[in-house]
Amino acid sequence: MAPAADQDNGAPHVPVLLRPLLKAVAPVSGTWVDGTFGAGGYARGLLEAGADKVIGIDRDPLAHQMAQAWIGDYGDRLELVEGNFADMDKVISGADGVVLDLGVSSMQLDIAERGFSFMKDGPLDMRMEQSGESAADLVKRLDETALADVLYTYGEERASRRIARAIVKARDQEPIETTARLSSIVEACLPRPKPGQSHPATRSFQALRIAVNDEYGALWRGLMAAERALKPGGWLCVVTFHSVEDRMVKRFFQARTGRLDTVSRHAPVTETEAPRFELLTRKAVGPDDEELAANPRARSARLRIGKRTDAAPGEIGADKLNMPQLKGKR
Repeated sequence: MAPAADQDNGAPHVPVLLRPLLKAVAPVSGTWVDGTFGAGGYARGLLEAGADKVIGIDRDPLAHQMAQAWIGDYGDRLELVEGNFADMDKVISGADGVVLDLGVSSMQLDIAERGFSFMKDGPLDMRMEQSGESAADLVKRLDETALADVLYTYGEERASRRIARAIVKARDQEPIETTARLSSIVEACLPRPKPGQSHPATRSFQALRIAVNDEYGALWRGLMAAERALKPGGWLCVVTFHSVEDRMVKRFFQARTGRLDTVSRHAPVTETEAPRFELLTRKAVGPDDEELAANPRARSARLRIGKRTDAAPGEIGADKLNMPQLKGKR
């Protein structure tokens, strides 16, 4: 999927790092889960590489609507499920592999009515599931302190307090219901970007999108769900576009392979848990020059892969993954 910083790029959705992913898990066979189905690029890639079946999961009804034009080509080898990948273990157990492509998809960014893009004027929505509280609702409901917390925690926006103050002042005059109005409010709070720098509203829009869709919480729960859904020897492949998500995935694999160094050498010796994954990629895999030339959106993508052991699944705290959490939720 595409990172928020690429919202001005009109390139079509292309599954990133698909070649190195398929090479790493070859030969592809059995039943796989594409937990972030989107436009179906990974699902098709897996099926064409030899997977017997792919279960595509997506919380966005639009993804399911758009797939109707071509899913018939694969017959019963492709099954679509509307839902959150954080619940994948309720859909399948004994999977041969799971692929997660995190973030917001290009097709979501490119439709102004979805409200994800500050480059396209539309309703301030940002809901992947197209239900529940929208970004406009969030901007209307949260007080200045809570808004600043969202912008700083989820967007790493250093001017979060200044922007929150401006939002509250502006909404007192008129409700903030469009992407263009919110973008203009944020822009007025920040210096004009230099050539090559991202749009001033990038971090604020990212923060609201993450809050609306509970993206970090879904990732945390989804990694544990994948652990439960995979059979011994099954593959977990995760593509990230954002440093925070990559860090969470990295720490998950470190914890599940016994490499997360959290114990002082002066502390009492405790019993260590059996590793639940073998790490295939010690370092994240990035795009090569060929992929970057064909798809500039891939530049920030990182791929991490682990192989499931036969150890029993378990829980892991969000704090162990360094998951950003709002003050009221810690």
